[in-house]
Amino acid sequence: MPIFTPGRRWQPPFMPFKREPFGRRLLASIEKMVKGPLFGCRMCGNCLLQETAFICPMECPKGARNGPCGGSTPEHCYVDETRPCMWYQIYDRAFKMGRQEMLLEVLPPLDWDKVGTETWGDVVAQVKKIGTAKVFSGLLSRDPVTRTTTWDMIFRPVRQPEWWKGDAEYHPPQYTEPVSKLEERLKAGEFVVTAEVAPPLTVSTGKLCSNVDMVKPYVTAINFTDCPSATPRMSSWACSTLAVQRGAEPVMQIAARDRTRVGLQAEVLGANALGVRNILCLSGDSMGLAPDPRGRMDIIDLDSIQMLWILRRMRDEGIYLDGRAIKFPPKYFLGAAAAPFASEPRFQAIREHKKVNAGAQFFQTNLVYDPDGMEVWLNELAKRNILDKVYILVGITPIKSYKIAKYMNDDVPGVFIPEHLMKRMEKAEEAGNAQEEGVQIALEIIEKVKAKRGQGIHGIHIMAVGWEEIVPRLVTEAGLLPSDFVAPAPVEKATAQV
Repeated sequence: MPIFTPGRRWQPPFMPFKREPFGRRLLASIEKMVKGPLFGCRMCGNCLLQETAFICPMECPKGARNGPCGGSTPEHCYVDETRPCMWYQIYDRAFKMGRQEMLLEVLPPLDWDKVGTETWGDVVAQVKKIGTAKVFSGLLSRDPVTRTTTWDMIFRPVRQPEWWKGDAEYHPPQYTEPVSKLEERLKAGEFVVTAEVAPPLTVSTGKLCSNVDMVKPYVTAINFTDCPSATPRMSSWACSTLAVQRGAEPVMQIAARDRTRVGLQAEVLGANALGVRNILCLSGDSMGLAPDPRGRMDIIDLDSIQMLWILRRMRDEGIYLDGRAIKFPPKYFLGAAAAPFASEPRFQAIREHKKVNAGAQFFQTNLVYDPDGMEVWLNELAKRNILDKVYILVGITPIKSYKIAKYMNDDVPGVFIPEHLMKRMEKAEEAGNAQEEGVQIALEIIEKVKAKRGQGIHGIHIMAVGWEEIVPRLVTEAGLLPSDFVAPAPVEKATAQV
């Protein structure tokens, strides 16, 4: 195990994709021999140790370079339970060292042309560029500001290449008029309801279209998940396009797990051209949750924060990641996931803050069964002065059975169900009315969430998980019908459409 990185093991270092000159190969070997035992260095070619409390983020099984996923816990990594969550360890050490604000900088994805090569040569080149004498005098100065500034002059250009230019600043959207109905209603101060409709497992779209038509009058926008549990379904962009064709407003979820940087930019341009105006950027469930045979679990090309950064710049600056200009930039409302009960609230607040800085305009949270407990998380966001920069929709799911409640509480990362609710579901299961009890619990939670309107909460997001027919009842009984609601006409049972 590395000395300064609290991982289970030293993972294999990356190998370069090209033959380097002898001098650079020698320097890379020396760097590997030094940083490997100390930090578990994987030779990513873009060292971030300065920003991550000297714990290598490449020890994360997901390869996340900008913070923990929604499954972060103090106990272990949810992908590999034999090792700790590396990002929890990074946050914990950063707070102890007083370096937590350094975690806000949006860090770049790997440059695979540099992967497997050394970083020290880049540092030396930067020192020469600044001036060796100036660097030494700055680092030896008694003024801490001068020392910090000099240090940053050396390492910032190394970790933040010209094609990325990441920072720790808030970047407000560079447009004024809402680009979607969801954004328009949130800006107007309405308490908004969104809901999920599950994509089909086949090419038959009859049930999908029926569910869209059923849910559409009751909500502002409909989410389409992107292969949850790393299990294939109809793509989110295809479902979103069908929703547009049926007069519904979609929220296209897009998981970093399955995207390369090229695929992300291409897919978003295509979806935008087809009328999709809301995009929710997610890390995505690990391939560790997928059925066999599993895909790669050791690295992702992009994380959700990097996706937000790229998409915001495409929209607001009109440029691709490679710097090419986009003559007609896409227009969309960017969202991200938030996890009030994952990890520690102060850690999650930094993660959420970083997403807002990168480009997130709205959050849809993980499932919330303890609205009062969510106050701690909201207070941490308030301390960071970001509640006025993002709209928050609280995730609600009606529980169908005690077995499902137990599974979510014990096995779903970031979900906490209070003991008194577990006991209610257990008694309801014994009495044979678990589904109805689950609906009543959901309605009670919605009522408590509504009471937080004006305190950073702007609506709810109903995740029905295949129980779409319950959405109209929940919205109606919760008194959340949209202002333009028109009761739908009775429809015949849907038939399969291909």
